[in-house]
Amino acid sequence: MTCAMIFAAGRGERMRPLTDHCPKPLLEAGGKPLIVWQIEALARAGLRRIVINHAWLGERFEAALGDGSRFGVTLHYSAEQVGLETAGGVAHARALLEADGSTVLVAVSGDVYSDYDYRALAPRIAALEAAARQGAPAAMHLVMVPNPPFHPDGDFALEGDRLTLTGGARLTFGNIGVYDLRLFDGIADGERLPMTPLYRAAIDAGRASGERYSGRWENVGTPAQLAELDRALRAARPSSPDRPDA
Repeated sequence: MTCAMIFAAGRGERMRPLTDHCPKPLLEAGGKPLIVWQIEALARAGLRRIVINHAWLGERFEAALGDGSRFGVTLHYSAEQVGLETAGGVAHARALLEADGSTVLVAVSGDVYSDYDYRALAPRIAALEAAARQGAPAAMHLVMVPNPPFHPDGDFALEGDRLTLTGGARLTFGNIGVYDLRLFDGIADGERLPMTPLYRAAIDAGRASGERYSGRWENVGTPAQLAELDRALRAARPSSPDRPDA
């Protein structure tokens, strides 16, 4: 079984003042919140059980999204008193993630917009689930993207479908990953920890695969970027046959 998680606990400092009164993933682009684009994309891939972690203005997520039924999914919420970072957030939500017997997690950021089709992850999910059943060492799979202007040096190199810490042209992690949940065994509930140490350890051990995605991917970091994305999505939306698109 596979559960999905959307990271939504960040403060969104660079997006202020918009995030002073609204969590960043609930900011709208193209007529809907950024996080709803992610929920709908996960649902299309059959990932219909989704955990959302939250901290800053967290109650707004539950009020806005409810139980997820209108999106065709079941939403669960993992509340954090203070943001626990990504790996810490997974550890804190572990009971929710494993409630249906899930051994593998698809995790994405709630403030990233992308056209990536999560159905492409199905073979990776199946392979990690099989490995977990067989007791093989825990591994991960990361979706990498061309380096954006704000991160020109990238994160990791991709050689074939294996990620490496050195050598080759580096790419940027696209905030889309598939993880064997055993990777989080050593993290205490309430510990504040980013994913980076887990990435580096798995890559160094040869247990991290990757793929390059060259389609649309945007880390929406500033009000100007949000406004630009909003204009682009509205321009791409089909016009009604009865009236011009607003």
